[in-house]
Amino acid sequence: MGICGSYDRNGSRCLLSACAGMKSEAGTALVELAIAVPLLLLLLLGAVGMATVIYDSIAVENAAMAGVQYGAHTTITAADTTGIQNAAAAAAPSLSLTTTPSTSCICSNGSASTCKPTDCSGASIETILTVNTQVTITPSVYFPGLRGIPALPKTYTVYGQAVQKVLQ
Repeated sequence: MGICGSYDRNGSRCLLSACAGMKSEAGTALVELAIAVPLLLLLLLGAVGMATVIYDSIAVENAAMAGVQYGAHTTITAADTTGIQNAAAAAAPSLSLTTTPSTSCICSNGSASTCKPTDCSGASIETILTVNTQVTITPSVYFPGLRGIPALPKTYTVYGQAVQKVLQ
């Protein structure tokens, strides 16, 4: 029969002290589960919080790309700050973006330009549009610091940037 059944291997009655060691181990799985489940939930919540920040950072980058794609059609759309901001906002409607477009110039032969018509002798001026986006994100889960473990930030500021040559 079993170790703590009615009888041991020799057929003798099992002593209570021999069975006591086995009975004390019966609840250890429940105790381990009670410790492990909160830790696993904490890890899961942290992963969800970081995934949200990563997802939003991708959306901010895509919004910058949408803004630069709108503005790069012509030099007129490159100067349309409101249109660029609207295009970026439409790409990330759930975020309160700050969008800042800027233009710079370069000569078609690769030399520097200040966007003046006299800068590029023998070459044409090319306009470069840069769109910067940013947003401050507050994750749904916040973990304050514990003794010896630094706290995670309450907010994250993520940035996006897209650069493209404007079609002439």
